[in-house]
Amino acid sequence: MGWPNLSTAVAVVAMISALGAALFAVVRLRARQGIATATQRATYDVLHTAGLAAEPLRAGLTPAGAAKAVRHLRTLVGSAGLALADRDRLLALDGRGGHHGEQLLAAAGGTIKTRRSAVLGESELRCDRVDCPVRGAVIAPLTSPDGRATVALVAIADDQPAPGLVQAALETAHWAGAQLALAELDSSRERLARAEVRALRAQISPHFIYNALTAIGSFVRTDPERARELILEFAEFTRYSFRAHGEFTTLAEELRSIDRYLTIERARFGDRLQVKLQIAPEVLPVSLPFLCLQPLVENAVRHGLSRKPGVGMVSIEARDAGAECHITVEDDGVGMDPAVLAAGIAEAAADPADDSGQHVGLSNVDERLRSVFGDQFGLVVETGLGSGTKVSMRIPKFHRHVRASA
Repeated sequence: MGWPNLSTAVAVVAMISALGAALFAVVRLRARQGIATATQRATYDVLHTAGLAAEPLRAGLTPAGAAKAVRHLRTLVGSAGLALADRDRLLALDGRGGHHGEQLLAAAGGTIKTRRSAVLGESELRCDRVDCPVRGAVIAPLTSPDGRATVALVAIADDQPAPGLVQAALETAHWAGAQLALAELDSSRERLARAEVRALRAQISPHFIYNALTAIGSFVRTDPERARELILEFAEFTRYSFRAHGEFTTLAEELRSIDRYLTIERARFGDRLQVKLQIAPEVLPVSLPFLCLQPLVENAVRHGLSRKPGVGMVSIEARDAGAECHITVEDDGVGMDPAVLAAGIAEAAADPADDSGQHVGLSNVDERLRSVFGDQFGLVVETGLGSGTKVSMRIPKFHRHVRASA
């Protein structure tokens, strides 16, 4: 064999040198103190894998979600194969054991029914394949906090399941069940929010419709053109309020609807109703729960200014506050005793079907804000007898559950 030419030799030497330098750099990096211990790296790996599995589980256990979750769950358990099954089918399987599907499904159905885990040995998983590597399985139900189980985790082993595999499967099933419970909670909160929107529409609409039609009727003979304009504003307002799609809207859309509402109310109150707007342009695209501001403005007009003699002012402010949008609705009306306000809101929350009180809108908006964004994002109400009322809210500019509909 002849010697390589000079250019080839130089290239080989350069490559070896580069590999050696890279290897030396890696060794030095791992040798540095404070980067990560073996325990820290193991902890990170487990938490990272759990996070990858949690995302599809939190979306609800559909076949597509199960297919994304099983490979990460299998890594957590450390089994030769892993499956998720309900009473009727294997939702997804990763690794070995697919040809034992019927046996595993039957065992999973029994585990779901009894809500008790099971360990299968080679005698329960016999098959005709001489090269079959499967020797056992651990089946654990994914139970919810109330004890219900609709899905089971199946960890498939190459040997008789060891205690370590059994414990890992049980703990992973317990954790996965908690993720499914959180997914169900998210879904129930969304359903609650939709129900509260429907209830809010039913509560505020009769009052406003009656007053709007009365105001329009007063102009039919004296000022037909004004009556026509008010009818168009009323039609656009009701179209927005009763739209069938989307539980979220943008601040710009909500303010546009409020402007129509106030146009009709000014037709009733005349110069007695003054409006002041301070809106930062950069927060107009912010998404917020549908019909979140209108009830606050209606409360200010109906219960703050309508009982005040002379001129009354409603101020609406929306300002940019970094990661949040801060919104306030304030009136200089009659105000009320804070203790009476607190009692009224508590009564409205306890009996949402009763719309006779004046605090139903406040209670509804507060509950929906907390449901969507968290308890720290409820309404803040400042009031006193003869001191007007100020209602404040904080809206996160970005939230993974919130997207305004077109």
